[in-house]
Amino acid sequence: MIDLQTYFNDKDFIQIKNRGVDSKYLEYQIEQFINGIPSAKIIETATIKNSGIKVLSEESLKHYSKIYNHGKEERKILKFVPASGAATRMFKELYEYLSSPNTNINKINHLIENIDKFAFYSELNDILNSQNSSIKKELTDKNYKKIIDLIINESGLNYGNLPKGLIKFHKYQGEKRTAFEEHIVEGLLYATSKDETHIHFTVSPEHKDRFEILAQKIIKKYNHSKIFVNFSIQEKSTDTIAFTPENTPFRNGNNELLFRPAGHGALIYNLNNVDADLIFIKNIDNIVPDRLKKFNCEYKKAIAGIMIEIQQKIFEFINLLHNNPSVETLQEIFNFILNTLNVKIFFNLSDLSKTEKIEFLLKKLDRPIRVCSMVKNEGEPGGGPFFVMNDDNTASLQIVEKAQIDLTDNKKKEAFDSSTHFNPVDIVFSKKRFNGETFDLLKFVDKNAGFISHKSKDGKELKALELPGLWNGAMADWNTIFVEVPVEIFNPVKTIFDLLRPAHQNI
Repeated sequence: MIDLQTYFNDKDFIQIKNRGVDSKYLEYQIEQFINGIPSAKIIETATIKNSGIKVLSEESLKHYSKIYNHGKEERKILKFVPASGAATRMFKELYEYLSSPNTNINKINHLIENIDKFAFYSELNDILNSQNSSIKKELTDKNYKKIIDLIINESGLNYGNLPKGLIKFHKYQGEKRTAFEEHIVEGLLYATSKDETHIHFTVSPEHKDRFEILAQKIIKKYNHSKIFVNFSIQEKSTDTIAFTPENTPFRNGNNELLFRPAGHGALIYNLNNVDADLIFIKNIDNIVPDRLKKFNCEYKKAIAGIMIEIQQKIFEFINLLHNNPSVETLQEIFNFILNTLNVKIFFNLSDLSKTEKIEFLLKKLDRPIRVCSMVKNEGEPGGGPFFVMNDDNTASLQIVEKAQIDLTDNKKKEAFDSSTHFNPVDIVFSKKRFNGETFDLLKFVDKNAGFISHKSKDGKELKALELPGLWNGAMADWNTIFVEVPVEIFNPVKTIFDLLRPAHQNI
């Protein structure tokens, strides 16, 4: 039991109250700092060979897409796009070049040589025109520093201070689109039911107005009155307190507590508040031009069809379990959770009474369900698919980040090194229960799956706590299916140079 009075004074409690931070949440954070966070209990990597990852044939791709196309009209569909992060890291090499012009020369030259291929080229040129110059003139004068400065700083496009969603990603004949607009256009292709398209973006509060104005322009542009774009922000009450290396509250120059955003895992609160029967999740920077959207969308529909088929079977089994099932029915359901939901059981089933078997099966079935795309591991960063031990002597499929794994343990390191796939954050899930009620997603979070990182502020070291990641610890106690998809559907824009890749050029 944590005594908060030991750590905070009266002034601190006023600050805590004003931020809306719950005392239990604060106690949890302090416990994480003091006791540390245990590593993930991975037992093996999920692969195609051990049936941890499902593979789609051309025939099954069409089959599951058809299931989705038929089933979506009975459901409210939502596309959920985390879009609150700033794009600062996207321009890291450009900032370094401005600080030290001899840094990243090859990359800067590559950017300059291809400057006309960026969707923001004409807008950048307009800014220079207003200054009685042009990109062509600056290139002739080899004034590269000025061009780079105008891309990232306030005197120009200010892209270094904007979220990725507001950056122009792609250009077409006669138009340029931001990542935000591209997600809406993509949503029209697969996230529509009953002629309505619902898309939810999580955004930072300082940019919410700009997103809302842009959304109205886009809806008017496509003359589609049934596009519904909604927004939410990561609430301050989910921020986590910073601690010193000595496990005392970190204080800034005003002797106030320092709170920091708790990572994308805090978005489980946002996800818990949206209302839909079937929800697609995709990151803001993983989007392609129109010429590639149809190919990508077929896989979106297929993984949604898989989820619908499995969810219907789960609902059928739950109803059977509530009506005195036979021994044969119980065995059929056990086979389903073993072979379809990939639950591994490490105890003797014969030791359970019939009532205990029913309780066990209900607990395993009556949970949120998600189907996650997995792409072959070609060196991109991202969490991987693993079988992970649970507290009830079972193991289930989960996404696990590298930072969660104790790589000093040879067996766990071997499992990590042998991982064949990684998570591109392309997920479809349902929060609806068999009886029509909605799951409280907060009840299915593994609170011990967060991260403690070491940072600094004002020259002083601090420890920062991130909540369990949205697709790993925050969804740890869900039913999970992994499906292999082509690596071609994963086209993230992590740096400005990624926009020059063929997938982002409208060739």
